[in-house]
Amino acid sequence: MKTEQPLLITSVKAAANISKNLFIGFDGNLCAANAKALGVSNADTDLNEQLPVTAKGIALVYSGGTVSQGAKVASDANAKAVAFSTGEFNGYALDASIGADELIRILLN
Repeated sequence: MKTEQPLLITSVKAAANISKNLFIGFDGNLCAANAKALGVSNADTDLNEQLPVTAKGIALVYSGGTVSQGAKVASDANAKAVAFSTGEFNGYALDASIGADELIRILLN
């Protein structure tokens, strides 16, 4: 079982219905592709509710595809972790994924 180690959890008003374990933008929306994330959603949250966001530490994030252990990761258009290629990176993969929708640990940047 993979575990999280949040060091800092903050909150932001959810700008949409948000699912747990996705990158979150500073505006309370899902993080856009290649954008800097505030952190990772820590709970399923409804529109206009306070969304807990892990901003520092190790968080579980859904993968958007193949990710190598130790690789820099970015957000894809679905706020999932993908191998970094351009834009902003949001941390380092502590686990590898062989496809989409796997929970992997990310050391947040």
